[in-house]
Amino acid sequence: MQEQISERNNTSTTLKLAIADDHKLLADAVSSILRNEGVFDVSLCYDLDNLLKLLSQQAFDVVLLDLRMPGMTGLDSVEQVVKAARDGNVVLFTGQIDRHVLDKALGLGVRGLIAKTMPLRSLGSIIELINSGQIFVPVGADFPGSSTTEADNHGLNDKEIYVLRLAADGMTNKEIARAMGATEVIVKMHMRAICKKLGARNRAHAAIISRERSLL
Repeated sequence: MQEQISERNNTSTTLKLAIADDHKLLADAVSSILRNEGVFDVSLCYDLDNLLKLLSQQAFDVVLLDLRMPGMTGLDSVEQVVKAARDGNVVLFTGQIDRHVLDKALGLGVRGLIAKTMPLRSLGSIIELINSGQIFVPVGADFPGSSTTEADNHGLNDKEIYVLRLAADGMTNKEIARAMGATEVIVKMHMRAICKKLGARNRAHAAIISRERSLL
């Protein structure tokens, strides 16, 4: 499903933007904010298939890409989108990401990361910065998922929290490995460490404990 919203401003150069995110309320809010700035021509997609179809039909300056929308299978899908966007700037648009995954995505040609927690009023200037050729990555506390310590996470590090979150969402070890750009062996090692630290019998028990302790 896709919806197109266009607004032209005769005094400004229009920047063509595609927002690919299955969180429709958020996507609508972002498109509304950007439309009101008068320089963005915004198209919305809610899954990978429709995004790839849209990119085959039109050229976009910037593509905001949600890592978790339907059809996405981690870095393989990110690479697909980067290739389909051709000269367009693909930016990850997410609420949580592992730094290792981001580094691999940047290596595939992604031009940066916009956290979903970022104030909407800042989006326009960041998107224009990326369109100018700059790479944008939040640092410190602004980096999604980096604001907690191992003590806050009951001994789990950022990578283990990321693996646990994907497992709790029902992803298999193979799917988690693909999303991380790692191997299933590495994922299994992380899961063993997670279960040991949480005192969990298995991954399902670990997910229950993590929710009880507000880790996810």
